[in-house]
Amino acid sequence: MAETRAVEPAPGHGQDWDDLVRIWEETDAPEGCKVEIIEEIVTVSPPPSKDHNTTAALLQRRLYTVIPEDWEIYQTLGLSLPGRGGIHIPDLVVVDRATASGPGNTVPASEARLVVETTSRANANHDRVSKVNGYAKAGVELFLLLDPWHSGRPTATLYGEPDGGTYRVLETVEYGRELTLPEPFGLVLDTGVLPAG
Repeated sequence: MAETRAVEPAPGHGQDWDDLVRIWEETDAPEGCKVEIIEEIVTVSPPPSKDHNTTAALLQRRLYTVIPEDWEIYQTLGLSLPGRGGIHIPDLVVVDRATASGPGNTVPASEARLVVETTSRANANHDRVSKVNGYAKAGVELFLLLDPWHSGRPTATLYGEPDGGTYRVLETVEYGRELTLPEPFGLVLDTGVLPAG
């Protein structure tokens, strides 16, 4: 289960982004746990399940067949959303390799070509609401939400065309059907191969 800790400002000082990032960087969590800032709250989630990892691996394998040589796929890269009080670590993120090179622990979320989140029982609402809103406001081009816990009927939803902080739903399918990632990916995904919870 995810553990959330509210971040309190230092006595006599207002909470600011640099303080929040410092707390995030200094949070001591067990190895494999994911530490994120979601709407100004430092959140620690347990390591993902085997099915969760299998989903990421299957999708990553497919994405490598269509991305350009100068793009890369990361499973633990932090995306900064300072205007939304967040640092998210998506299950997969596709960015230009040059963007992810160099010092630091994060890249601006707006640099992401594709972000993929897979819900877990413990984080489903963060992924379905907070992260959809955060990625849209940050201008992430495409956001794929894989939701094996959606009302007993696993679904895949592709969001895109962020405008004014809101996404348009490009496609939603139940697991077992195909979903198409548009250009520059041009990839048809068979969601039937993904573990369903």
